[in-house]
Amino acid sequence: MSSPPIQWYPGHIAKAEKALLEQLKRVDVVLEVRDARIPLSTHHPQVDQWIGEKGRILVMNRMDMIPVKAKEQWTEWFRERGEEPLFTDAQHGKGIEAIAKAAQSAGVSMNQRRLDRGMLIRPVRAVVIGFPNVGKSALINRLLKKRVVESARRAGVTRQLRWVRISDQIELLDAPGVLPNKLTDQDAAIKLAICDDIGEAAYDNQRVASELIELVKSTSALEARYGLEIGDLTGESYLKALAEAKYKNDVERTARQILTDFRKGNLGAIALEMPPEC
Repeated sequence: MSSPPIQWYPGHIAKAEKALLEQLKRVDVVLEVRDARIPLSTHHPQVDQWIGEKGRILVMNRMDMIPVKAKEQWTEWFRERGEEPLFTDAQHGKGIEAIAKAAQSAGVSMNQRRLDRGMLIRPVRAVVIGFPNVGKSALINRLLKKRVVESARRAGVTRQLRWVRISDQIELLDAPGVLPNKLTDQDAAIKLAICDDIGEAAYDNQRVASELIELVKSTSALEARYGLEIGDLTGESYLKALAEAKYKNDVERTARQILTDFRKGNLGAIALEMPPEC
């Protein structure tokens, strides 16, 4: 299915990135939030450069949407690379305590350095960074134990940077989603679209739904959900066959339905990326 490459870099993101880089100078620790279904595709290529020597906490959100086996394999993969991923389900408040503790302990060493230099201790300044719609605002609301920042399951809700105080020990900067200004890896761009981690205007639903079908065809998820066997069909052919069988030949409606079902977890727990060696 030919359609133009997926690109999405709205003005508010460019503006937010500039403001974020300015604020990063004041930050002690960075919480990098990724989508557990696509941990590689939701890693911003410039984050390592931005973070530099600051402490980093790697948060894998939406752990409820991937199989336990995938979680174990990703944990092992990251550990082999010297990182400890912390898995969360911010929507339902799971795994949040570990994040708060990790931020706090990062602050202990920061304040020790301050004391050593004869300075006063102060709250840890943390920032939450990640692609749009990976669950940053939901995570902040859970850390605060109340809803202070607007959160919704769509890209581009947070538009401004703002500091919120979690406790006497931690101040958190809620930043809008950041994206590379050019999505050079179109396989990753497709996965971002499937997971609703970029704006809907950036892509063609039928193309993205066809790609999703290709990615999950080796599982029984589609047959279990729609009662239609995939056999040797391509993603595009299956989409059309399903539209004919169930949705009055409305291919666009069928594409939207499949994407919605995947995003809501109605197709079951599915990891769209596995560690490269696995």
